[in-house]
Amino acid sequence: MNKAKEFIDRNLKGDPIIWAIVILLSIISILVVYSATGTLAYKYKGGNTETYIVKHAFLVFLSLGVMWAVHKIPYKTFGIIGKLLLFISVPLLLFTYFFGSNINDANRWLTIPVIDQAFQPSDLAKLALIATLASFLAGKQRNIRDFKNTFIPVMIAVGVICGLIGIANMSTAVLLLVTCLLLMFIGRVPMRYTFLIVMVGMLALTAAVFFGQRGGTFVSRIENFISGDEIPYQAEQSYIAISTGGITGKGPGNSEQRNSLPHPYSDFIYAIIIEEYGLVGGGGVLLLYLALLYRGMRIVASSTKPFGGLLSAGLSFALVLQAMVNMAVAVGLGPITGLPLPLLSMGGTSLIFTGFSLGIILSVSRGDHEDAEDPIVEGSNKPRRAFQTA
Repeated sequence: MNKAKEFIDRNLKGDPIIWAIVILLSIISILVVYSATGTLAYKYKGGNTETYIVKHAFLVFLSLGVMWAVHKIPYKTFGIIGKLLLFISVPLLLFTYFFGSNINDANRWLTIPVIDQAFQPSDLAKLALIATLASFLAGKQRNIRDFKNTFIPVMIAVGVICGLIGIANMSTAVLLLVTCLLLMFIGRVPMRYTFLIVMVGMLALTAAVFFGQRGGTFVSRIENFISGDEIPYQAEQSYIAISTGGITGKGPGNSEQRNSLPHPYSDFIYAIIIEEYGLVGGGGVLLLYLALLYRGMRIVASSTKPFGGLLSAGLSFALVLQAMVNMAVAVGLGPITGLPLPLLSMGGTSLIFTGFSLGIILSVSRGDHEDAEDPIVEGSNKPRRAFQTA
């Protein structure tokens, strides 16, 4: 027992609650994806149900490995890496828009040569923008009201990245804009500047609606949701799955709607969770995401460095906001978006980027814990909180 504890203390550093939440969600993911991909396996793999679960389990463990490796890296490194990735993201997003793989009338995917694995550059751009914005705001805390040197660079970065993502993936762009606004609020950016960012972001997204590939679909989904005149087929099937789940559900592997619900293993996996595990299972998953957000915000509250706190906040908001939107869509509280449920949905490189983000959050919690004894204010014997007023 002592050896196991020593092994965990030596190798799994950072917030232990976050480790526990991620491992628990990963186990749930493997169980639910195995059930949800049954029809897919019979349709494309001749009934070999192990094909998809073996691939998914491999990616889940790979994402956990990425998370472990990243959490060992000092989080200050990601400020530099984020800026580099941000410059790479702009041409990647443009290249994807013109030459990427077209799926569902949108060019969102690029295929990596040699390994023949597709990925969405928007995942990379989202991570890069959050890291860069956190680094920039942390460095400008003493001059946070400087319009020219603080606000204009932020406005350009947010507007360009959100606009480029929005031309092919409007839902992701909107969530990223909201995340950036929350990050600026925590970073003490004056509210008048924040309102200007809202205007710039809305202009960029409006341009994306008119000139992008999925603008018409995005608008029609919003209109249908507001009017309520017609329930989309996938939403209808999701409601059936949820309504038949009851309190405790039908039991693992007993979903019936997986045979008729589009994308039950990704976009609507939350409906399958409720159908098989009931209100108890669905509520449990919701609480796990809220606990993840809470632990991320605790890191912000106790952070001794502005960059660490902002980085943890931005990545925690990005992950949990996406989860909340996915679950809201499944239960009819929002229009259909096509966003997967982080850590739970079957996916490829999206799982890897999620593991990367969680690794950074753990790196921040580990780094702040190790720095806790180092005073950061001259003449003080205690570390000062990052956002404590002078």
